[in-house]
Amino acid sequence: MAKFLRRHHEHDPPVGEIPVPHGPETGDEHQHYPRRGSTSYATDYERQIFSHLTHPDDSYTNDGVYWADLPFWKRWSFVSEIDRAESAAEARGIWAMVKEDPLSPVSWYFKNAVLPGAGLGLEGYALFSIGNLEPLFEAVWPTCWKTTGTECSNNWVAAVTYLEIIGIMVGQVMVGIIGDWIGRRWGLIQDALVMLLGLLMLTGSWGMTLQGWVIMYAWSLFVYGIGVGGEYPITATSSMENAVSAGRLSTRDDRLHRGRKVTMAFLMQGWGQFANQVVLIVLLVIFNRGSGSPPYSMTAAQYAFRLSFAFPAIGTLWLAYYRTWRMKSASKQLEKAKKKSNVTGYDVRSLKMTFGNFGGRLFATAGGWFCNDVFFYGNKLFQGQFIKVISPGSTSIMTTWTWNLVNVTVSLCGYYAASMLIDNKMYGRKNMQQVGFLMCFIMFVVPAFNYSYYSGSAGIHAFQAMYFLSSFFNQFGPNSVTFLVAGEVYPTQIRASAHGFSAMIGKAGALLASVLYNYIDTPTKFYVVPWFGLAGMVITYVWLPDTTGLDLKEQERRWQYILEGRDNEYHGIAIHPAHLSLWERWMGVGKNYHPDLDTKAKIRDMRADWEDREAIRAASDVESVTPIDDDEDYTHEIHDYFRGATNTSINSLKGEKAKGVDQHSSARSNDAPSDGTLEEPNLNAKESTSVS
Repeated sequence: MAKFLRRHHEHDPPVGEIPVPHGPETGDEHQHYPRRGSTSYATDYERQIFSHLTHPDDSYTNDGVYWADLPFWKRWSFVSEIDRAESAAEARGIWAMVKEDPLSPVSWYFKNAVLPGAGLGLEGYALFSIGNLEPLFEAVWPTCWKTTGTECSNNWVAAVTYLEIIGIMVGQVMVGIIGDWIGRRWGLIQDALVMLLGLLMLTGSWGMTLQGWVIMYAWSLFVYGIGVGGEYPITATSSMENAVSAGRLSTRDDRLHRGRKVTMAFLMQGWGQFANQVVLIVLLVIFNRGSGSPPYSMTAAQYAFRLSFAFPAIGTLWLAYYRTWRMKSASKQLEKAKKKSNVTGYDVRSLKMTFGNFGGRLFATAGGWFCNDVFFYGNKLFQGQFIKVISPGSTSIMTTWTWNLVNVTVSLCGYYAASMLIDNKMYGRKNMQQVGFLMCFIMFVVPAFNYSYYSGSAGIHAFQAMYFLSSFFNQFGPNSVTFLVAGEVYPTQIRASAHGFSAMIGKAGALLASVLYNYIDTPTKFYVVPWFGLAGMVITYVWLPDTTGLDLKEQERRWQYILEGRDNEYHGIAIHPAHLSLWERWMGVGKNYHPDLDTKAKIRDMRADWEDREAIRAASDVESVTPIDDDEDYTHEIHDYFRGATNTSINSLKGEKAKGVDQHSSARSNDAPSDGTLEEPNLNAKESTSVS
């Protein structure tokens, strides 16, 4: 056995340096088995040539320490340094764009934020138009829309809101399943077409009586709601997956900016609300004798509401075209994931395993969204009260609409603040959601216990400030975060379904609020609403994992281990305590985290991926077929390493192409050397010189 031991005082030399004999013995030498024979740990050579893949510099220090493993102040310093460098690089990039073309940053923003979020922008425009139009309907048709009206059934008037929310819930689940079953692209296309149908029905809604019109209007909203609901899961998943394609640079971009890209698409909902309010104000002034003051004519109301739905119908028609002919690769990531799992239709197995492995996450994303939507709906409680005090006796709809416009502007500030900090590793998703819930809780609970003061003239300005703060922190918190994390904490195969399910449960919170608020007075509402913020904060703290700084590919890698029944063999950062929920840590999910073991495992996984792609290329008639996707990750040293560690040559692979790629892959898995032979090529001579 002694002949397999070696003494050394120095480490193996770096790549490119010629090893030299050790000097005279000093007594400090120690003996150990040669490291290259280890099946669990990477050698120094492997660490060097794979370091840009296993230890990217935006997540690891020069010593190979993951940022989340650093002490607090060192972590703060490391994260700040990376953020400063990235900000400087982006500033240089923007300046270079401006020098070449002053308008190029605008086109970049349009391509990367407006287009991905166009569906949500149109959804925000039309969806919030419903609430904005109700005061106008009450003023023009009081015998129908007011609660004291006798011309229309109160149940059908209330059903306008209920059917809208139920339609959204149906769409969230249905389109989520379609997106995972048939594909993201089909989900995007059919969703735009359903929204277009609903908008056409709303624009042309009519009836022989007011009651008949209300019924038609309600069912039109139900159809439109299906399309609106589908935008949540399908936009979130497609934006998330297509924001990052392949290769080293895109993977880095995924870690550093995925949250920002998805949130920038989501905030188009806020711009949709803003545009709708502006359009309604302009239309009403145009068709109401050039004035926004009452009385309001039926003609003005008809033109205002019908044109307000016709405009987004034109935009939705263009959206259907764009998604059909310009987003042909929207399902690319899903197809790759299904191919890897040998699934062609809906991945029922992944769905079942998600409930078994990520049940706590489902509770967190669905429960957090539920609590948020109660708040989102409850935010309107402030507005009606302070308008009564600030503008007593006002009957002008313009007063309400103007304050709506101010509130939407404040909300937009919250959206943009969220997009700027949602990827910051020292703040990130989880902290943002907890702080947002806490602030909303405070903004509602303070006036609840002194309602008479804050709703009176003495405290009305503080009441108004709390209203705007609750709007800001709702967007700079749970509303933005729930939309993002409900997709990224789940595997690709069922991502849209899980997002749709979470969004559906969330919308149930809005349904609860809309029903409950009809049976309790305003002061009681302020007693009820705050506790949903506290509950949301607790749910987030206990059950929601923090995926800030964790790229999707690493999460998919962990999921592949779970699918193969090897979850105990996964040791990577996806189960780092910083990326797990408190509940998952209690359940022992992170007990197998071991960065050194994971380095070797990553190399084995990359080798298997490399061999699969080499087999496909060898089976092709085209000799120089382009490497698949992220071949740019593999340097010449890595290619040489894999070739030296693979028994089956490319020529022999070509001889097998008639048997098919699958047969060849199976043969490769049997003939390939074991993990223990994954060692650096041309090192045998070096090792033998140091064996004593």
